[in-house]
Amino acid sequence: MNAEPPVLDAIHVRGLRLWAHVGVLEAERELGQWFELGFSLWADLGAAGCRDDLSLSYDYAQAIAALQTLAGALRCLTLEHFAERALDELERLYGPLPLRVQVIKCRAPVSGFDGSVAVERWRHAEGRPSLG
Repeated sequence: MNAEPPVLDAIHVRGLRLWAHVGVLEAERELGQWFELGFSLWADLGAAGCRDDLSLSYDYAQAIAALQTLAGALRCLTLEHFAERALDELERLYGPLPLRVQVIKCRAPVSGFDGSVAVERWRHAEGRPSLG
């Protein structure tokens, strides 16, 4: 009995800039701030590639629009919750595919720190490829 090879096709969206009201500090939730979101989904894209047919693929423009709407409405404390809600939106659109979301807070309000902070969450991870 041959095991089916894992799905290695993926769609990656990176650099989606979103203004959201997320943070532990009240001012972060009140004023809002920039976040960067990236997501990936793993699925067999062979038919879409062979037939050049978007209806056989996953339209990432729908996901971008849904995530923009989510960011505009969301009020929460943690990046983890933001990522969870983003996964909910992606699963609502595409079903139970292996999904990954990364939410980056572009300017974390930590004294003496000028970098970014990110949370990465997975859903249906049993199908995710090994990242080495």
